[in-house]
Amino acid sequence: MAILITGAAGFIGYFLSLRLLKAGAHVYGVDSVNDYYDVRLKKDRLAQLQAFENFTFERIDLSDRTAIATLFAQNSFSCVVNLAAQAGVRYSLENPLAYADSNLLGFVNILEGCRQSQVAHLVFASSSSVYGQNKKVPFATDDRVDHPVSLYAATKKANELMAHSYSHLYGLPVTGLRFFTVYGPWGRPDMAYFKFVEAIAQNRPIDVYNHGQMQRDFTYIDDVVEGILRVMDNPQPQRSGAEAQAQNLSTTAPYKIYNIGNHSPVTLMDFITTIEQAMGKKAEKNMLPMQPGDVPATYADVQDLMDDVGFKPSTPLSVGIQKFVEWYMDYYDVK
Repeated sequence: MAILITGAAGFIGYFLSLRLLKAGAHVYGVDSVNDYYDVRLKKDRLAQLQAFENFTFERIDLSDRTAIATLFAQNSFSCVVNLAAQAGVRYSLENPLAYADSNLLGFVNILEGCRQSQVAHLVFASSSSVYGQNKKVPFATDDRVDHPVSLYAATKKANELMAHSYSHLYGLPVTGLRFFTVYGPWGRPDMAYFKFVEAIAQNRPIDVYNHGQMQRDFTYIDDVVEGILRVMDNPQPQRSGAEAQAQNLSTTAPYKIYNIGNHSPVTLMDFITTIEQAMGKKAEKNMLPMQPGDVPATYADVQDLMDDVGFKPSTPLSVGIQKFVEWYMDYYDVK
């Protein structure tokens, strides 16, 4: 049996696939390899995965119902990790239909494939964006998240609701992961840390939104992968009403949501200082107002993750940023 990873050519999907392949697992990777950001980066990640004999790849768009149905009909997956999605808060203001196709239609195709083939566990990527402008910190998974401030966030909340309905109706074990600002080598060029390093390396000013009055719970990629792996091995059981009540759970379905964050928010200005120190170079700053769809702060409560799988992210920002800068300088041959 194989593990299906959608978005295998993406940032998190690449690192998760690599970790599983090195452990000897058979990984079946799926990705549309779209041009939302530099395709070269995706192809270079993919090339490293394809060097493993235990890796199978197929280029599929999740919104292709027939292709996804065929994928599940022709293969037997012990676990499915759905990381493929149209990412990016700001891009959702420009191209909303891409989010409907990938994050809504695509996700329902994955759910249906898992149901039809009776997959033992579906793990899927949600996002800290679902918390919107939540004033209570740290953000906990039992907080109400009914007021998203971007379409991207709305699609991720919709994924959680869709997943719960399948879990409740069909007994499908499902776990959703709300990622908090994942960063590291081979990361996404649309993310702030990547843009900052690129601009500083090219002697261009960086855009600092909300005049620097922002906080983010930055989570290093290795910590995210470790969290995913532990959750993969810990599907939730079906519970009776009495069991759910005794455990103070809101559902009897084999369903759970976790935060995966560093539980240590950093101010944007401190974040920039950390990058400057890693590069040995100061940034010229272009101070701008808050962007539509953005939020002033994120802060993860990871108590459930610690209680259930004995893990919390802990990589210091200075360590993670140093590794990213070293990778960037090497990959782009910056002298």
